[in-house]
Amino acid sequence: MAVLDKEFLGMGLEVQRFENALETFFGRAAVCVNTGTAALHLALQACEIGHGDEVLIPSLTYVASFQAVAATGANPVACDINPSTLTLDWRDAEKRLSPKTKAVMPVHYSGGAGDLSGIYAFAERCGLRVIEDAAHAFGSNYKGARVGANGDIVCFSFDGIKNITSGEGGCIVTGDQNILRKVRDARLLGVEKDSERRYAGERSWEFDVTAQGWRYHMSDIMAAIGLVQLGRLEEFTDKRRLLARRYDEQLASFPRLSRLPHNYSEVVPHIYPVLLPDGADRKTIRSRMLDAGVQTGVHYQPNHVLTFFRDSDALPLPVVDNIAPRLLSLPLHPDLSLADVDSCVNHLIGALNG
Repeated sequence: MAVLDKEFLGMGLEVQRFENALETFFGRAAVCVNTGTAALHLALQACEIGHGDEVLIPSLTYVASFQAVAATGANPVACDINPSTLTLDWRDAEKRLSPKTKAVMPVHYSGGAGDLSGIYAFAERCGLRVIEDAAHAFGSNYKGARVGANGDIVCFSFDGIKNITSGEGGCIVTGDQNILRKVRDARLLGVEKDSERRYAGERSWEFDVTAQGWRYHMSDIMAAIGLVQLGRLEEFTDKRRLLARRYDEQLASFPRLSRLPHNYSEVVPHIYPVLLPDGADRKTIRSRMLDAGVQTGVHYQPNHVLTFFRDSDALPLPVVDNIAPRLLSLPLHPDLSLADVDSCVNHLIGALNG
């Protein structure tokens, strides 16, 4: 309300405050933008990835990851996943290397980062940039450190369903000062050093533009929401972990349903996916649960089956093809109660049994 009372609704001091808070949180600089997709796009562009280049990326992700790559003019190369973590299988990615490959984009799934050390070792051997799509993993740790505190470039989303939200928004976190400078300018249509002027409540009336830019900046309203949400992260984290552990307990006696083996002292669960048995009719199960008042999700439809990203000459993706049709996401958000979780499990078992 204080931001609204100022009657300045664009990008200004509040965005700087949010970025400063994120820098304290991660231990290195963050640049805020208007969506997680914009964060990925700007990170790729700042790495000078463009027409004719290739980016290795798991097929099991939301289409936004693929579209961010395509927006630069580069080609997203769909890769298979690790069946235990549902994250990028770097060994499969290595098979898809070509002279055009410039980067790898691991996508953290349900809060988990998968074999991130293996991915970075692979990238270093092959001279690739690593741009982490960490939209699911805000607040999660990997090997004792916050996701985002280390690594090449890490991108987060703050849209309405994420671990914290700014309504819409995202950020890029990196220790690479050159990338930070490029991203700060590119989010404001390429106007050089416009960020500093906006933080001071000024505008750039005389300026230069030397690179492609976009209208991707965050507004003060969104930043104000994000600041409040960041202050509640511990509360949200505790609740998400409590709910996920309850799901684990309730589903432990149903071996036909597989779950991700998360360590919830490290992972902040963003979604709670289960793997249905072979032959289960997911569409019917979802319909039965919806009739009972339980909404479910599908995370995700593989990108290599989409018309725009299909490549008939690509190597097969047997793990994705086997797992994706059986994935079902159960409700998981801080407004749920433990009784709600129990009810969701009961309805799932009922739907499975017909």
